[in-house]
Amino acid sequence: MKALILTAEDFEDSELLVPYYRLLEAGYTVDVAAEKRGAIRGMHGYEVTASKGFGDVDPQSYALLILPGGKAPASVRKNLSAISIARYFIDNNKPVGAICHGPQTLISAGVLRDRRATCYHTVADEMREAGALYEDSEVVVDGRLVTSRHPADLPAFMREVIKLLSLRGVCVPDEYWGEDAAIPFEASIKKLI
Repeated sequence: MKALILTAEDFEDSELLVPYYRLLEAGYTVDVAAEKRGAIRGMHGYEVTASKGFGDVDPQSYALLILPGGKAPASVRKNLSAISIARYFIDNNKPVGAICHGPQTLISAGVLRDRRATCYHTVADEMREAGALYEDSEVVVDGRLVTSRHPADLPAFMREVIKLLSLRGVCVPDEYWGEDAAIPFEASIKKLI
C-alpha cells in the first residue's frame, strides 16, 4: 500500500517527517511529491527528496494523502496539479491527513464546505470563510479527513490517521482479507464481542 505526501520548500520538518516514518513503520511505501523532483528543505533545515513532481502523481495508486504544514502549503495550494490531487482524494472518499497550514491546500481545492476540521490558528478565519466547521481541537476527524493544528498535535494526528487506515475496507480492499472478505467489518466486530 502506498501513501503520498504533497509538500514544497519550507515544510514544517516534524509534520512531514513524523508521518513519513510512522507510515513506513506501518508498512506503507511513502512517496513525497513537490513541484519538481529533487531535494527540498524544511523550515528547520531537514532535507528530503521529492521522488515525484506533482504532475507525475497518479492519485488512484495511493491509499492516503498527507498535507504537512509550515510555509510549503502557500506554494502547494497554487499548483493546479496538487489541487487536483487533493480534490481527487476528497471526492473519492480516500483518507486525507492535513496538519497546521496543510488544510490550505484543501481550502484552495474547495473541498471543506460543511466539513469539520481544524488548522493552525492563523488559518482558522480562512477555513471558516471556505465553509468549514472549524474546531480548535488537537485532532478533528470528519469521515476520512483527519486534521490537526500544529506539531504538538502530531501524536493525536497520527493516532487517528493510523486508526483510520487500520479499518477494514477503508484503505485495504476486501480481497486483501482472504476468505473472510464476504463478512462485513461490523459483523466481524460483533463476533468478537
